[in-house]
Amino acid sequence: MDDLYREVIIEHYKNPGYRGHLDPHDIQFEDNNPLCGDHIEITIQTDENEKVADARFDGHGCAISQASADLLIESIIGKPLDEVKQLNKDHILEMLGIELGPVRLKCALLSLKVLKAGVYGLGEASDDLVE
Repeated sequence: MDDLYREVIIEHYKNPGYRGHLDPHDIQFEDNNPLCGDHIEITIQTDENEKVADARFDGHGCAISQASADLLIESIIGKPLDEVKQLNKDHILEMLGIELGPVRLKCALLSLKVLKAGVYGLGEASDDLVE
């Protein structure tokens, strides 16, 4: 089963469906993982009902960080912002479907940290956002 999930990660890394930048956008945030240099920026357009109408990510980094960003963006389109605010690390880990050590976990959770900081309108991202 791990091989299937590894294939999904590689596919989303090599051929991300949601890479880019939205302009105009209603929400934007970016941050780095200082341990490895991964960088993620997320831009979101919302509709009149406070739902995610469209979203994109951009950045660079390892396969885990980039694939998790693509999977995360895919999963939030059409969802109300209140529901997006409730996402946690289990959501990312379920999508990735593989066991991760502490360093790789930070890579996987960078996009969630960026997303939640943006949705909450914070000036700074915190690891507390992804628990």
